[in-house]
Amino acid sequence: MTNWESLSGENQTGIGVLILVGFSSLNKLQILLFLVFLLTYLLTLMGNLLIVLLIKLNPSLHTPMYFFLVNLSISEICCTTSVTPQLLVHLLVEEKTISLTGCALQLYVFTVTGQTACCLLAAMAYDRFMAICRPLHYATILSDRVLIGILVAVAETVLLFSLPLCGTHQIPHYFCSAQPLQKMLCTYTWKNMIVDFSILVLFVMGPFLLITLSYVRIISTILKLPSAEGRRNAFSTCSSHLTVVTLLYGTALLSYLNPTSSSTPESNQLIALMYTAVTPMLNPVIYSLRNKEVKGAFRNTVGKAIFSRSR
Repeated sequence: MTNWESLSGENQTGIGVLILVGFSSLNKLQILLFLVFLLTYLLTLMGNLLIVLLIKLNPSLHTPMYFFLVNLSISEICCTTSVTPQLLVHLLVEEKTISLTGCALQLYVFTVTGQTACCLLAAMAYDRFMAICRPLHYATILSDRVLIGILVAVAETVLLFSLPLCGTHQIPHYFCSAQPLQKMLCTYTWKNMIVDFSILVLFVMGPFLLITLSYVRIISTILKLPSAEGRRNAFSTCSSHLTVVTLLYGTALLSYLNPTSSSTPESNQLIALMYTAVTPMLNPVIYSLRNKEVKGAFRNTVGKAIFSRSR
């Protein structure tokens, strides 16, 4: 029996079960929150699936940039699906429990998808820069990063669920996130510190540095263009990606740089909502409304569908 399987505390519902406190304090708003999160989840699924479908059906979008975008959309679907369905159920029932296996799996999927998204955004920024200079070795860069991410996520999950838990078995969050779980541990070992530092360096700061350096070179090149229209068009091709980077990295850095001692459950949940619900929903909107190629692909796909039905 593991340390996590012998949990004790007030209102314990059973061995091997954790309680996700989530939005329990907002008792009168449970139905409203359920409807809001359900709508957000459905829009996220439809928007990201539409992006994947458009890129698959339009050969003009079969470029490395849109290959990364397809994978980013799939990553967003996996991320929000690992969290939102459980949240929706908990908003309708009194016992907001989750098994140890379910908690570990949720943490693992969330960690892997988050790391993958950071690497994909870095690869997309690198693509914008390298497309001007020389071909990219896309497969090598992406596969190596994803493999490392999977191994680090396994290490983080195994380490967290092998350490003793002190006090209550209630998690002050709406899903199994690393930060609230770490606060519940009796000890925080050097192994945990190494894994957390590796995640921060490899999958948060590393990709962010690559994005920053890429756009420094891109912007310096764009500013040298002779015509104002050329500069405007060049900037517009990067605006969608920059907006998504700002949303994702803004919340990710806020989460990692938020001191554990001063953070509150409410602030942690508010930050988490940005990268588990808001950002996955907005990404397809940003890439469809601010991208001429995606809008053109959408018009072509709809036109072909209407034409085929009218024949």
